[in-house]
Amino acid sequence: MLIYKILHANEWADLQANGETLGAPIDLADGYVHFSTAEQAAETAAKHFVGVDGLLLLAVEGDSLGDALKWEVSRGDALFPHLYQALRLSDVLWIKPIPLVDGVHQFPDFA
Repeated sequence: MLIYKILHANEWADLQANGETLGAPIDLADGYVHFSTAEQAAETAAKHFVGVDGLLLLAVEGDSLGDALKWEVSRGDALFPHLYQALRLSDVLWIKPIPLVDGVHQFPDFA
């Protein structure tokens, strides 16, 4: 199952430069890398990235992350994927822009 991480361009550049990341400041504070499912990604953007342009959507095969990926209850009692290890550049399947149009993030097809 694909899972998704929303990143700022500078976070993507850091991941590319370093080969891995422990995530954004919120990830560091919480002790894991936050991911969303396809169904959760737009709500995540609306809640945590209001009005932010230049975001990127990164896709990872969740099954390849092994026991480091935990599904935990979060917003609205839904299960969210949380990664309890560094996200490696080699884990990334693809990355696509999330344009901001009239204040709404436009997500690419998840297929």
